[in-house]
Amino acid sequence: MTSILTEKISIGDDLVSVGDLPPPQGPLVGYRVLDLGVLFAGPLVGSFLGDYGADVVKVEPPQGGDSLRGFGWSKGDAALYWKFGARNKRTITADLRTEEGQDLVRRLAAEADVVVENFRPGRMEAWNLGWDELHELNPRLVMLRVSGFGQHGPKREQPGFGTIAESMSGFAAITGWADRPPTLPPFGLADGIAAMAGAFATVSALLWRDAHDGEGQQIDIAITDPIFSILGPQSTVYDALGIEQERTGNRTVFTVPRGAYLCSDGRWVALSGATQSVARRVFEAIGKGELFDDPRFSTNEQRVKNVDAVDELLGEWIGRHDRDEVIEVFEAAQCAIGPVYGISEILEDEHFKARPMFVRIPDDQLGEVVMPNVIAQMSATPGLVRHPGRPMDADRDEILSSWLGE
Repeated sequence: MTSILTEKISIGDDLVSVGDLPPPQGPLVGYRVLDLGVLFAGPLVGSFLGDYGADVVKVEPPQGGDSLRGFGWSKGDAALYWKFGARNKRTITADLRTEEGQDLVRRLAAEADVVVENFRPGRMEAWNLGWDELHELNPRLVMLRVSGFGQHGPKREQPGFGTIAESMSGFAAITGWADRPPTLPPFGLADGIAAMAGAFATVSALLWRDAHDGEGQQIDIAITDPIFSILGPQSTVYDALGIEQERTGNRTVFTVPRGAYLCSDGRWVALSGATQSVARRVFEAIGKGELFDDPRFSTNEQRVKNVDAVDELLGEWIGRHDRDEVIEVFEAAQCAIGPVYGISEILEDEHFKARPMFVRIPDDQLGEVVMPNVIAQMSATPGLVRHPGRPMDADRDEILSSWLGE
């Protein structure tokens, strides 16, 4: 089955207009998601679920809407982060501080499969919208609760954003150079990881509910937890050996060669020789194949001990060639290498176009919008980016009709 994305919505000169919005498609068609989140982690869960066909209703406060509408870059009156972060969602406003707004959310939750929220713990309960209330109202409901520090623990009521999670999870402590400050990412890394984990947990809960004809459940995700889970066996290593991982720049303590190297034209490449066979081919590519028999370089353990010498060899050879030459030589030798891209080069890469990794979709304000495609390409049930973020309260009548019959 060929995805509609490759047929009608694509990036490049061969753009074909889709006209009216295509219908949802994907494995989650028929599921209803009520998105109460703000800014990043919670709403991104709704975006991922919507990419695969779920009917996602985004609830915003009537006083200016979600904060994401005013976040980051804009073109004229069009908030570009909102276009991305609220894709595939219908919008409605409700003031959760009022009885009227709370009543609307309860009625929508009664018809939903999933509720996503990322308020500070206790806030939903104060609005009479907590797990106990919604579960009694809709026993099959799955409620995903994303917060800085989780629903339990001494820090549960403290505010926490992705930046704090990136700091407290240990990510910043091991990122950057040893003689420089810890490095925080210039984007919502922890929020994005938490959102992917939240989407995975939500679909798992739906799968269990439907397979067992059972009830829904509450899911508790602290933003710190998922990012820590991808940082490797730090806790295991510390418990067993008392070793704390330190900042090593572009190097790792696990494998050599590995790093980013400057070419003669001022552009950068990244390469990795994570296996013995690839590491050998790296030495052969720079005309130093005989060094692989040198005891200093013959095993990964020895290369780690002599990483400065390895980097000097690679850096010297790469620094005498431009990026295209370097990539051509290393690719011919079947080495793992890639250019260090900025977004302008990413959008022009023929491989990414062919997949396609990005889609260009119609937009009422901008004419067209480019954004990332669905994150996994499924052969039988492909997802679809149908539309960018919508104007505030644009879908009220349609939502009330389709969900509540009003």
